[in-house]
Amino acid sequence: MTRPLRLLLASNNQKKLAELQHLFAELPIALVLPTEIGGVPAVIEDAPTFAGNAEKKAVSAARARECWTLADDSGLSVDALAGAPGVHSARFAGVHGDDDANNRLLLEKLANLPSFLRGAHFTCALALARPDGTLAATIEARAHGRIIHQPRGTHDFGYDPLFEFTEPGFTATGRSFAELGPDYQSEVSHRGRALRELLRRLPRVLSEA
Repeated sequence: MTRPLRLLLASNNQKKLAELQHLFAELPIALVLPTEIGGVPAVIEDAPTFAGNAEKKAVSAARARECWTLADDSGLSVDALAGAPGVHSARFAGVHGDDDANNRLLLEKLANLPSFLRGAHFTCALALARPDGTLAATIEARAHGRIIHQPRGTHDFGYDPLFEFTEPGFTATGRSFAELGPDYQSEVSHRGRALRELLRRLPRVLSEA
């Protein structure tokens, strides 16, 4: 490409946008935020899967603004809760985006469970839509760990203070996501893994841009 690709991020979550901007920093892509173009249409995230919700958001925003659009849906699934909160992660306690309330409710539901029964994983689904609203790619990635008994760390975002990464062989293993800086987060997080796979596919996908 002779000039940066204009890519709209279909999200108004500032912490999520900051993480995405960090990961895209060295790429020939000009990120566009919803606030810079007057916003994007609200989408009811009622799909039963993360991928379904990401696709709905990407398609809606791409059609409305006629530009390449990236949307994501992500959340936490806890084994002992049969996969909950899942696609309801952001509104687990009833109010969308109330991290403190969501974390309190999670700890209440897992009270008295030992560590070996507190397995969990984060999932991130990314959907990339063309300017006409057709889907160019959908990617899903996971990071595995467990829910600890007390929050740890200051890089708090959602359930990060309660999620201890347990996959072996990484510097981040045994630390909560909230204890990790951006570089370590991007190495092992569900969103970082999904974005790396997206970047691997981008040359082929964007050859039509």
